[in-house]
Formats: sequence, structure tokens, C-alpha cells
Amino acid sequence: MAAEPRIIVSRAFELRAAVPRALIITADDFGLHPRVNLAVERAYRHGVLTAASLMIGAPAAIDAVERARALPHLRVGLHLVLAEGDAVLPRARIPALLDEHGRFGSNMVRDGARFFFLPHVREQLACEIHAQFEAFAKTGLALDHVNTHKHFHLHPTVLDLIIEIGREFGMKAMRLPFEANAPLWLRPWIARVRARLERAGIFHNDYVVGIARSGCMDEAAWLAALASLPGGVAEIYCHPAIAGERALTDGMRDYRHADELEALLSSNVACALRALGAKLGGFTDVFNG
Repeated sequence: MAAEPRIIVSRAFELRAAVPRALIITADDFGLHPRVNLAVERAYRHGVLTAASLMIGAPAAIDAVERARALPHLRVGLHLVLAEGDAVLPRARIPALLDEHGRFGSNMVRDGARFFFLPHVREQLACEIHAQFEAFAKTGLALDHVNTHKHFHLHPTVLDLIIEIGREFGMKAMRLPFEANAPLWLRPWIARVRARLERAGIFHNDYVVGIARSGCMDEAAWLAALASLPGGVAEIYCHPAIAGERALTDGMRDYRHADELEALLSSNVACALRALGAKLGGFTDVFNG
């Protein structure tokens, strides 16, 4: 049994080495609001979007699933929410994780310490992660990838639970939230995450674009990114939405959702992508296509 993971990892390396420069273009927070869902559909039908990450417990998740079913080639993954969002399980099942309103809080440092040190909190965390995977499976959508809201899978406890539970649901790919210009202090931690994914035989991108410009991936940011992409498998992720009078969440007051949608619909961005010659698609297309 000990040799099996090494065989899987070796195959993952071979596949990644065989893939030319490839690009996955993902919209996060699918299901958060009808404005997000409509933007995802428009960006896929008329723009360059190839994938979306679904918040399965969010208020507009049912609408998102219905739209995704009508877009069979849109690659949809699970955007696990363990901070600043809605849980799938009721508060009575996971009281250590949720506030009095039944939502995950925003203090990720405190919650990360509790995940690591308190067994009863870890047990509830595992239950909620399982529930979100199960809810996604019930949609009937193919699971293209998994990532987490606020990149919480950088936490070792969260990552290990996702890998363990994800196997049950056929998880094959995860986002590696590593940006090429990431600070030096973060790189050893990212290397540990990368090594953990590869030991488990989980496919992943080599780097992302979108962390430093989160909420403001406009046309200029896209064109600059495409002009300087390193080799390997890139994922550019963004947060498109139709313009509205109010912010989608308190933490998104400064997000320029409409500008991000316009970038995905931009003919200039489309031309730059064609000139790049990258293979486009979801994780499924890049690693298994």
C-alpha cells in the first residue's frame, strides 16, 4: 500500500510536465448572489470564463446550480466556506463553528487555532466539510476542483480534512493559492501545501493570479498578467458580478465586480489569450484532457 501514493504522485508530475502552458479562468463565489450567478453565465457564454467555484450553502446556490446545469461545459468546483459565510449544517450540529446568527466568523487566526488545538471543534469542522461535499454531490454536477473561501485550506488541519473527505467524493484537483510575487516568508508554507497535495495525488495549478488584485481584476490587470505569465499551469480567479446599489458583503465594499465582469467580456483580453496560445479550460480539461 505504501507505494501507491508515489505512483499517483508520479503520474501527476508526468501529466503536469506533459501539459504546455495552460490557463484556468475561474469565477469564485458562484451562488453568493443572483448578480454573481448572472455574471458567471454571461462571462461563460460571451467571454473567456472557463470555470466557477460554487458556494453550496450560499443564498443563491440553487439558482447557480440551475444555471450550471444549462451550461454543461462550464467546469464547476466546490468553494468550501469555513469563514465569513453560510454553513450547510444547522447551528445545533456545529455550535463551536458558528456565531449567534448561524454564520462563520471572520477571525480566521482564532478559528485556525481552535481547529488545531480543540478536538471537538475539529470534529464539527469535519462534519461541515463533509456536508458541503455531500450537498455538492447531490447537485449532480461533476466536481472539477475544490478550493476554499479566503484560502482557508492553507491551514494544515483544514487541508488534511479536505483531502481525507474529498477522496470519498472523487476530488481530483485543488487550487494552490500561490502567486508568483508572493512574499518570501510565505513560500516555505506554500511549498508544504504543494508537497501535501502531491503526496495525496491531487492535481493543482502551479500558481494563481488574483490574490494581490482581489476584487479589482479589471482589463488592465488582465492584460498585464497575460503579458507576463510564467510557464506551467496558471489559474486566474476573479469575482465578477452585475452592478448593484449595495455591496454583496461587508468585506466586498471595495470590490469592483462590474469591472471584473467587463474584463472577462473584453475583446482585448480575448485577443491576448489567443496570442498566448495557452490551453484553456477547467482543471478537468488541463489535467485529463
